[in-house]
Amino acid sequence: MAQNENLAALSAAGVSVWLDDLSRDRIKSGNLADLIATRGVVGVTTNPSIFQAALSQGHDYDAQVKELAQQGADADAAIRTITTDDVRAACDVLAPVFEASGGVDGRVSIEVDPRLAFDADKTVAQAVELWKIVDRPNLFIKIPATEAGLPAITAVIAEGISVNVTLIFSVPRYRAVMGAYLDGLRAAKVAGHDLAKIHSVASFFVSRVDTEIDKRLEAIGTPEALALRGKAGVANARLAYAEYQDVFDGGAHTSTYNHLASQGGNRQRPLWASTGVKNPDYPDTLYVTELVGTNTVNTLPEKTLQAFADHGEVRGDTLSGLAVEAAQVFADLAAAGIDLADVFELLEREGVDKFESSWGELLEATTGELRTAAAGSN
Repeated sequence: MAQNENLAALSAAGVSVWLDDLSRDRIKSGNLADLIATRGVVGVTTNPSIFQAALSQGHDYDAQVKELAQQGADADAAIRTITTDDVRAACDVLAPVFEASGGVDGRVSIEVDPRLAFDADKTVAQAVELWKIVDRPNLFIKIPATEAGLPAITAVIAEGISVNVTLIFSVPRYRAVMGAYLDGLRAAKVAGHDLAKIHSVASFFVSRVDTEIDKRLEAIGTPEALALRGKAGVANARLAYAEYQDVFDGGAHTSTYNHLASQGGNRQRPLWASTGVKNPDYPDTLYVTELVGTNTVNTLPEKTLQAFADHGEVRGDTLSGLAVEAAQVFADLAAAGIDLADVFELLEREGVDKFESSWGELLEATTGELRTAAAGSN
């Protein structure tokens, strides 16, 4: 099967295309394998919202839920079994990509329970548990980049476990995430782990930034404010990429990474998340076309993936050398009256709340299904 030209061009420009979705049906039907073959997909990300949607649709999980009910499993245990089974199966589908890329791609991410986002010790314990349950080298454990998440990231990396750091909204927090990763590599080296086997991505959220800031700009309502709509998300990501280059790609602060790289350490790649366009006034491929650069990942909802396959454009590198221009956008936003610190604090809190809410819905639905299955078997 031939690869789609637009997505092949994106891959050739240094962007790893990952799918931001997973379900048992995708795996069993061959859809995931087809997207790898024809759409250049080389990784998969999941989150509590994605699993909540998967389990609420169709009957792919009915037999397993019935079996778990007969074993007396509670909702937490059932969800852990179901989600880790799906992620393990997806890891196996992507194993050839993992091998071919030397471990860089072919990755599948699973998130720790979002209720632990502000508890570092419990986050570390569950990350280790999930790593052992899935038992695949191409797994990523997703840990939110909350204040409590930062020491957890370091501790999990120190255990030799690969991590996808999620829910990053601001450049200062992203800097702290890169520091936590490098600290983890140093500790992993001391503990005797092979650094070459530890990988990480830092998931920087894009569209949610525009959604929140656009709402505030419209409330301000001045011509200057309205002219800034739709610019913050891309500018924020470009500033983040400049920080990435500074730390990992020959910038002023690359010496720390270079020392670890000489011992086998891998760079932590930036991953653009929340790249589905929420505003119909903007191009539906905005957060792909404007965020092209080497050593990046873009995790796409299928709708955005197919839109880019149909009419996406690759205009070369749209990240490097644009930090000054991006900083001006942020200066203009502040001058217009946008409290950026408040925006990022709100987005992090809402991000955790959203995943907690989805997890709660997942627990509630699974509890109901277990109860029904148990009653049906009596």
